[in-house]
Amino acid sequence: MPITKPFMAARRFNATAGEGTGVGVAYNILATATTNDAGTAATAFPTAPAYYNLYINAQLQTADTSTVTTTAITIPGGDTLDPATPILIEFVVN
Repeated sequence: MPITKPFMAARRFNATAGEGTGVGVAYNILATATTNDAGTAATAFPTAPAYYNLYINAQLQTADTSTVTTTAITIPGGDTLDPATPILIEFVVN
C-alpha cells in the first residue's frame, strides 16, 4: 500500500520589532500589523497550524521564545529589540 503524504504548506508574515506593542512579558505584535506572502496587510494568523517558526533578525528562535494566537504573537522581552529588527513568523499548515 503506498504512503500518502499529507498536504503541507507555509504561510509567512513579516513585521519589524517596532510594530509591536507592550513591554516585558506583554510585548506582542498583532497579526494586523504584519504583511503576508502577497505583501498585503494580514487580517489574522492561521488557525490550528501544524507548527510555527519565529525568526528574529533571520535567526530561528526556540519554542520557549513566543506564543501565538490567531490575533497576535507574544514575544516576552521583545520590546528590548531595536525597532528596525525584522520579525518573520512562518506557519506550517496542513
